[in-house]
Amino acid sequence: MVSTGIVVLIAVIAAILGAVGGFFLARNWMKDYLKKNPPINEDMLRQMMMSMGQKPSEKKIRQMMQQMKNQE
Repeated sequence: MVSTGIVVLIAVIAAILGAVGGFFLARNWMKDYLKKNPPINEDMLRQMMMSMGQKPSEKKIRQMMQQMKNQE
């Protein structure tokens, strides 16, 4: 017979391992998701610049996108 203490210990260890494993899997999934779907794209930059009263040029948009990619 297995004592209750051992069963509880195994359950606690399994829960901790599951939480740690889930954290790292979710972190890697989110990194990949954000790499494929960046939170800011060129259209959003154009809209932000227009709302600030600036005229968005293609050169300025590309420059800003490149700066954001370099920060990664």
